[in-house]
Amino acid sequence: MNRHLLFGAISPALVGLWLCAPAVAVALQVTGLQSPQSFVSDQACDCYFISSINGEPDARDNNGFITKLDRDGKVVAAQFIRGGDGPTVLHAPKGMVIVNHLLYVADLDALRAFDVKTGKSVTTVSFTGQPGPIGLVDVAADPHGLLYASDMEANVIYRIDPAKQYAVSVLARDTALAGPRGLAVHPKTGRLIAVSWNKGSIAEIAPDGTITELVSNGFFSSRFHNLDGVDFDTWGNMYVSDFTAGKIWRMRPDHHFNVIAEYLPTPAGISVDRVKNLILVPYHYGNTAEMNGLETPGKSRSKNRTLADYGFTGPKPPQKDAPNK
Repeated sequence: MNRHLLFGAISPALVGLWLCAPAVAVALQVTGLQSPQSFVSDQACDCYFISSINGEPDARDNNGFITKLDRDGKVVAAQFIRGGDGPTVLHAPKGMVIVNHLLYVADLDALRAFDVKTGKSVTTVSFTGQPGPIGLVDVAADPHGLLYASDMEANVIYRIDPAKQYAVSVLARDTALAGPRGLAVHPKTGRLIAVSWNKGSIAEIAPDGTITELVSNGFFSSRFHNLDGVDFDTWGNMYVSDFTAGKIWRMRPDHHFNVIAEYLPTPAGISVDRVKNLILVPYHYGNTAEMNGLETPGKSRSKNRTLADYGFTGPKPPQKDAPNK
């Protein structure tokens, strides 16, 4: 993989760049993936899961798979869940979230739930009856147990209620969502956040479906290209991945932005392990994933370092088409 990170340790010169616990100072890399899209942690089992599309992102080929890692990031089962194994159906798994020992996976026009211990299928949520074609990209859960799924092409965010036999309704359908892709729920406010692929914007969606644009590109400040993943750390800092620009941004609660990693090969659906303070990054076209330690508040340097401080230079990676088009 030809890229440089501003977190983790790729070379001795970069080891001290992030001030994190010694146990997580070195980046851990997972290989052998196939178009990974999502990387999530489960605090209950102290383990991790990575989704691999394994083929075309819209193909009903039933060969997608989920990799399971242990608490240290070591592979427990490269294909813990795989489409085509017995009755298991899994075409092109993208976004994931874990609620009450169930791993929910956005898979084309369905939301599939699997037992995190056995990998067995528990239920499949159908979106039949919704107008137009369905193409789910990500899924998130709020503190009340409600699930949310994004459909980038249709500019829709669905709400799913597990307590009502997984009833599906439309939370928001609006062009203002501009290709909603990654979803996350703010750990302090409980509000749903969506990042835009088409516009490079970040929006908050209220329980009544009202959309409030938090961040957008301006004529003189087009910082974002195609945003893919979003999540928060324990202190309310937001992290977003820019798929085509190869960057990961951090936005503090005061809306100050800075790049924490760049020259990355298509970072997709990132997430944060808030217990261990790790950022989990799948590289879609790199067929790998990494976990890295994050900086803690109050220990940041007065001057942000860049690659130039370490003698690194390099061109930006070429832009890629959205992997679910």
